[in-house]
Amino acid sequence: MRILANDGIHTAGKEMLENAGYEVVTDTIAQEDLPAQLPEFDVILVRSATKVRKELIDACPNLKIIGRGGVGLDNIDVDYAKDKDIAVFNTPAASSQSVAELVFAHAIGAARFLQQSNRHMPLTGNSEFKALKKAYSAGVELRGKTIGIVGFGRIGQAVGRIAVGLGMKVLAHDPYLDEATLRLDFEGSSDHIQVTVKTVSMRAVLEGSDIVTLHVPSQGRPVIGEKELKCMKPGAILINASRGGIIHEEALIEALDNGVIAAAGLDVFANEPTPSEALLSHPKISLSPHIGAATGQAQANIGTELAGKIIQFFGK
Repeated sequence: MRILANDGIHTAGKEMLENAGYEVVTDTIAQEDLPAQLPEFDVILVRSATKVRKELIDACPNLKIIGRGGVGLDNIDVDYAKDKDIAVFNTPAASSQSVAELVFAHAIGAARFLQQSNRHMPLTGNSEFKALKKAYSAGVELRGKTIGIVGFGRIGQAVGRIAVGLGMKVLAHDPYLDEATLRLDFEGSSDHIQVTVKTVSMRAVLEGSDIVTLHVPSQGRPVIGEKELKCMKPGAILINASRGGIIHEEALIEALDNGVIAAAGLDVFANEPTPSEALLSHPKISLSPHIGAATGQAQANIGTELAGKIIQFFGK
């Protein structure tokens, strides 16, 4: 069996596959060259860069598995692949903690003006220190605040666990889930606590939350637009570490400029890999380049989870 990890795979996963007798190729093949070269492989592993559409699937009669390192499957024609008896795997649990922690990096950064401080301190920190201190001294603590989580699956629940640990109230919306129980374990102790969160309407989340964070798949349209932004609290923070395109970016900029909401944190963008300059230069937006799952721990988890599923599939 030959496996093409076209968007890379952690060494832990690669070693698992090689120890099981598979050949793993990690050289990236350009998208336009895949129809000619992918027929030589039995498995393709991708992340978000490589697209596996109907035309590519048709060109690869030997393909048996498409593996996605991550949660979303919007870069794969999943139903068509399954109709062709090709298995499609992803790794929904592997990166949950990493993404959740990035959400709070943005949340805390926005709540304490860190993104603005980091822009201005290198330029004027030694000449306008007192002015900057005054400008950024109106930060807020997260303890006692309410976080609204739109999409309460694995990542949303990981966000909820951190929020509970910080002393926050959790509101959650998920059309497929009535409630979820969050379990908080403590390092070095067998003690734990459990908190059950019942889901509420989208409007209740928007109106009642100090921070709103999105954890939904691509919808083909924005989930948050002008109407939804106007439902949020005037001092609220909006965070998206999910998928680009689920926030109407022009409406977000207008809402920030007009004080409809206070700040935003974005890890994903509608026009990746060339995000809007208006977003990149906006002083009220905390920015990161789609790195939610980009930690060593998450990538190791993704690699070994994919490897385990492939080994199990062919061992049947």
